[in-house]
Amino acid sequence: MYQILNTLYVMTPNSYVHLENNTLRIDVEREKKLQVPLHHLGTVVCFGNVMISPAIMHRCADEGINFVLLDGNGRFKARLESAVSGNILLRQAQYRKAVDVQFTLAIAKAVIAGKLRNCRQVLLRGAREAADVSDQQGLSETAKSLANSIRNLSVASDLDSVRGIEGDAAKNYFSALPYLVRRDIRPFFTMNGRSRRPPRDRFNALLSFLYSMLMNDCRSAIESVGLDPQLGFLHSVRPGRAALALDLMEEFRSILADRLALTLINRGQVTERDLQEREGGAVYLEDSARKIVVTAYQERKQEEITHPLLDSKVPFGLLPQLQARFLSRTIRGEMDDYIPFLVR
Repeated sequence: MYQILNTLYVMTPNSYVHLENNTLRIDVEREKKLQVPLHHLGTVVCFGNVMISPAIMHRCADEGINFVLLDGNGRFKARLESAVSGNILLRQAQYRKAVDVQFTLAIAKAVIAGKLRNCRQVLLRGAREAADVSDQQGLSETAKSLANSIRNLSVASDLDSVRGIEGDAAKNYFSALPYLVRRDIRPFFTMNGRSRRPPRDRFNALLSFLYSMLMNDCRSAIESVGLDPQLGFLHSVRPGRAALALDLMEEFRSILADRLALTLINRGQVTERDLQEREGGAVYLEDSARKIVVTAYQERKQEEITHPLLDSKVPFGLLPQLQARFLSRTIRGEMDDYIPFLVR
């Protein structure tokens, strides 16, 4: 039996989050809108101008419930978490492995191999379902290019080579994603490569929003097993950057975020009117669309998929937790190699 603690997203401007007995209560203009028992929550994510009482912050710290603060566009601002209770021996092993060149290279290769294989599966699936011959060809050719990149990973001799292979492959992958958008709405969701901070087109804006939520889930998974989210193997260390969480989320970007973005676009759940250009050329989701995307993301996390290592079905939302545990076992030496999650 699997239990996934819920992530509560508070998006209504001027909401007031406070404590009432053993529940978290949300008021808007002094009217109660929601009340949730604390034991149902794992994380509370607040978008934009949301007020939080000191009492609920203290209680959530005691209960191990994290508060994440994002700006109105979904960009990370801060995180409130309780005292670290992870296994110090595991973190010491992580610090030792981080300076082991061969171990670091092996993890980086595994992470990127998992990412590229999953990206390739998204393209191959799209090629099988595409009605237009030119779309099929574009997707198939890019899938072949990714296969070459995966083969090149095996002979990469250092991290810079791995990052270079990943960068070239990602460029090719994102150039092919628009082929997966319905032809009648494709002009509204053109994509000239990946752009961020800020996103410069509608497709990138939707992806950035989904990646923010995925990043939060991966960081929570890393912390839950006792690892230090700041010290990664693929991503370089920078102040305030959760490098290990970024490592972990690479294998999930295409299957949890990219595919969901395409589904929302192709089904018309998110339209061109939901993503508007702001001053300076940045594109962001409108408030009403953010609620649609958050709901769809939460529903996606409840869907089940077969995990190849466990040979059993698990919810999508549990995948970061499972992979974080496999990573911790690899760091301890209990597993010979880290095996990323690969979608079939």
